[in-house]
Amino acid sequence: MVFQDRRDAGRRLAERLVHLREEDPVVVGLPRGGVPVACEVARVLDAPLDVIVVRKLGVPYQPELAFGAIGEDDVRLINDGVVAYGQLTGADMAAVERREREELARRTERLRRIHPRISLSGRTVVIVDDGIATGATARAACQVARAHGAERVVLAVPVAPRDTLAMLKDEADEVVCLELPTWFDAVGSWYRRFGQTSDAEVTELLRRAAEVAREADTGDDPPLRDDDVLVRAGEAELAGHLTIPENPKGMVVFAHGSGSSRHSPRNRHVAEVLNRAGLATLLFDLLTPDEEIHRARVFDIELLSRRLVDVTGWLTPQDDVTGLRIGYFGASTGAAAALRAAADPGVEIAAVVSRGGRPDLTGPALAAVRAPTLLIVGGDDFAVLELNRLAAEAMSCETVLTVVPGATHLFAEPGALEKVAELARDWLVNQLAPAPADDFRTNSANETRS
Repeated sequence: MVFQDRRDAGRRLAERLVHLREEDPVVVGLPRGGVPVACEVARVLDAPLDVIVVRKLGVPYQPELAFGAIGEDDVRLINDGVVAYGQLTGADMAAVERREREELARRTERLRRIHPRISLSGRTVVIVDDGIATGATARAACQVARAHGAERVVLAVPVAPRDTLAMLKDEADEVVCLELPTWFDAVGSWYRRFGQTSDAEVTELLRRAAEVAREADTGDDPPLRDDDVLVRAGEAELAGHLTIPENPKGMVVFAHGSGSSRHSPRNRHVAEVLNRAGLATLLFDLLTPDEEIHRARVFDIELLSRRLVDVTGWLTPQDDVTGLRIGYFGASTGAAAALRAAADPGVEIAAVVSRGGRPDLTGPALAAVRAPTLLIVGGDDFAVLELNRLAAEAMSCETVLTVVPGATHLFAEPGALEKVAELARDWLVNQLAPAPADDFRTNSANETRS
């Protein structure tokens, strides 16, 4: 059996796991490659999706061969056989472990900041990866799940060597594997498409799974539209995601900054808050994959603002958008692009929100911005705060500068991003609300003329 990609593997694996639906399981994927597989399993089992962060300790001259693994909560496993085979010294192992512990801490902190851990206590936990080679990371993940109180651990993978899987049967209460080859080269050889999974993809899959779970819990109506789109902007075709709730109050277009993309977890969080408040959102990539390679493009505000104007022109006549007031939400360099685009006479923008923005990069267009603008800056983002203070003085439209105390540039501090989302929501809902009926203004004008 050869799998088309990780999603295909996940769907096939889920067919073998449907008996677990009655156990109210939690599905956990091993980042990064295991998460797309786990996402499909969680969908079929109607189960919450989480991750267990583990890192393989690879032999220095053959990194794909693991001599051990480490995981959350100080789980550490060493394969003495591989250590002996590789003739590894204590210094060799310590150097690898030090590097991998730094990466483990980075990934854990990033993931847990945007996706709090789901309790495993007393639950059946289904641990999913895209395949197993040496089994070190799978063994570590099983031990992490036990440490968090899992009542039953099920290890499920699309492919694994027969001898390795046999050694793992003592780690899990149940092991499910679709392919058990006697001869095994590498996990990727069992997939037609086995590209690297990015951190952004992992966070986006977790976000979507959490959104589905929230809708199931609250009974909220699903969005009117929740689609991936391709947007024509000049000669470029840009990928985006359009979400339109029932009876939208307005439309918000996001402009990402510093080389970020529509997968930005911070902007996705803000977009979710806006959606729940009845605002439609469009998140899109300002640059194509080929353009992202050239770092200078990230700071080409003229190009980015032109793209934003083009995308706004594409969006305005779309079904379910016609007639809605449009606002921009820009972050970092994307805020400069949003402000410059808002000054363009070719679009009619009703409001702008800047998060940690660089309005100084807007240039002379800053004074021409007509839309009411909210500048949100972290109190400890000192240089950017001063730039925003100067910008607020230079702008002629309604401008409010709001400081989030104790926050730095990325608003990574506890509660900081939530505050940004609340401020943006309140500003945009107020500014994008449909205009009052024209009767009063018409009557007033007639009285003046008489």
